[in-house]
Amino acid sequence: MTEFKRIAFIGLGQMGLPMAKNLVAGGFPVIGFDAYEQARVAAAGEGIEVVSSLNEAVEGADCIITMLPNGKIVQDAVLGGDAFLKANAGAVLLEMSSSAPTDTRVLSDKVSPHLRVVDAPVSGGVKRAVSGSLTIMAGGETEALNQAMPVLDCLASSVFACGPVGAGHAMKSINNFVSGAGVIAAVEAVTLGTAFGLSADTIIDVLNASSGKNNATDVKMKQFVLSGTFASGFALGLMAKDIGIAAELANDLGLNLSGLKQTSTVWNEAAEAIGNGADHTRIYEFLAKSSV
Repeated sequence: MTEFKRIAFIGLGQMGLPMAKNLVAGGFPVIGFDAYEQARVAAAGEGIEVVSSLNEAVEGADCIITMLPNGKIVQDAVLGGDAFLKANAGAVLLEMSSSAPTDTRVLSDKVSPHLRVVDAPVSGGVKRAVSGSLTIMAGGETEALNQAMPVLDCLASSVFACGPVGAGHAMKSINNFVSGAGVIAAVEAVTLGTAFGLSADTIIDVLNASSGKNNATDVKMKQFVLSGTFASGFALGLMAKDIGIAAELANDLGLNLSGLKQTSTVWNEAAEAIGNGADHTRIYEFLAKSSV
């Protein structure tokens, strides 16, 4: 068990709520907050102690977990009105949102030394958030990460220490670049094969038994695309954002990565055409129209 006596969990949405529930079930002292009253009501109905203001949640906390849409929102929340100063000195800020690594380092500089930042974004979607089997990529100083490890272990089946602050968010964006590129490849493979006369099911079956297998062919194409359900639980706009973070990181590092640029462009165009809130597997519809 952790030595944390009060964990402020900020962001009780699709991912945050099941994560907070798992912490409560694991015996952790969680106080929840979300800017949306509907989310707070839903969390309270799931047995989570919630409060009506950010300051009230953070007051006296020795661990703050942020699970918010992006790093800018995290900064607005944590730095707005110096909310972070209401936490105990030396508290750990577990930044679990999908944020830009540069933003994370800026945040760390601004809250230090009062808070110690560990960026710990997740992979696995809502299903694995519910089961407590996420993959977590963490960046931060060793002492803070070790202190937070019981919390992370409660949420994940795998936790990877990736390096200093920002390394976790860099790794998350790289992962989603590869994931997003795989979705495009799988969708275009089905488009190409069916145009020739192959069965879509056969294409996926062969890919999954061959070297073309990837996450999209394995757990997305039949389940959410070919079935027409488009209900993976991960938004198209979030995928576009995460891949965009990787593209921005490449630019910052002076790298010309044409595959990453093209992948980011396709996802951004799909988000603009279909809508940020659509399930990310609906990129199938965008690519299908673009192919003719």
